[in-house]
Amino acid sequence: MAKELITSAHVAELAGVSQSAVSRVFTPGASASSAMAKKVRKAADELGYRPNILARSLITGKSKLIGVIVAYLENQFYPEALEKLSKSLQERGYHVLVLMAKLTDDNVDQLLDTLLDYQVEGIVMASVSMSSSLAARCDAAGVPVVLFNRMQDDDRLSAVTSDNINGGEKVAQFLIAGDHKRIAYIAGWDGASTQRDREQGFLQGLNKAGMPLYARDVGNFDFIKAQEAAHRLFDHPEKPDAVFVANDHMALAVMEYLRQKRRLRIPDDVSIVGYDDVHLASWPSFGLTTIRQPSNRMVVETVNMLIAQIKDDNTEPRKIFLESPLIVRKSARIPDDWPDTNNTFDSPVVEQ
Repeated sequence: MAKELITSAHVAELAGVSQSAVSRVFTPGASASSAMAKKVRKAADELGYRPNILARSLITGKSKLIGVIVAYLENQFYPEALEKLSKSLQERGYHVLVLMAKLTDDNVDQLLDTLLDYQVEGIVMASVSMSSSLAARCDAAGVPVVLFNRMQDDDRLSAVTSDNINGGEKVAQFLIAGDHKRIAYIAGWDGASTQRDREQGFLQGLNKAGMPLYARDVGNFDFIKAQEAAHRLFDHPEKPDAVFVANDHMALAVMEYLRQKRRLRIPDDVSIVGYDDVHLASWPSFGLTTIRQPSNRMVVETVNMLIAQIKDDNTEPRKIFLESPLIVRKSARIPDDWPDTNNTFDSPVVEQ
């Protein structure tokens, strides 16, 4: 025998409230007193009632879903940022639908189709390759997009990222001030705007001081490939005395390789600097000097921008660059006269 379908009317009757009150209790962000919510949820639990979110979205035309496409979770920065992003959106009454893409994947259009099929109200793109038709397709569907930790030269797309060019330049200034003479760079994936901007800023900083880049290799934001890049860089008599690595995920791999395979002392023999300031970077066994990406601020700006565009489709797209402090730890030689200005959490917003 089929089980009787329990509706909000049954819950309202048992709880002694109106059906609209039941609806408010189960609608994220709707107003309902704690006493009423407790009474309604108690009745719902007794009856085994669960609201039909899909049916509600068909009626209201609002799915309360935000689609997130993320490239890879091996880099600790992204699980941390994704957790903060999900919590922030949930607090605003939205749920997150996460789809995974490979770093250099060319099927973003396919993933985009899936999100649009689910009638998402907005999309966050987190460091993935993007098709040239992204803005046009989402604009036609009336779905706003915010790029997270990613930039694209398209005025129709909003974006939030750290100021990667400035961050790269800070690293160059720091290493030069530490009297390093053979400064190398391990790049990430060349298709990523974060990689390009960090390298551009780094080279600008070196050029301003008249310092040539000693060597360059590519780690593609991959742990093993970063170690292979380090192997090639240090397989010469004249080894680098400093290496800027395009993100912490690779920098930690490089540190492990140089210590275990080359028996080099960090920072006595070589200085290592990363970018992101993931949690592992602060562990005493690493003590990684790095550029801190202000993930809390990045999430706040992303969520505020996305919801503003959802509520008002006349909201103009914006691009926001957040300044990122250099966090000096023990993995790099510290210049004697280097100022102690690292605890800068309230980074200013620079808009374009």
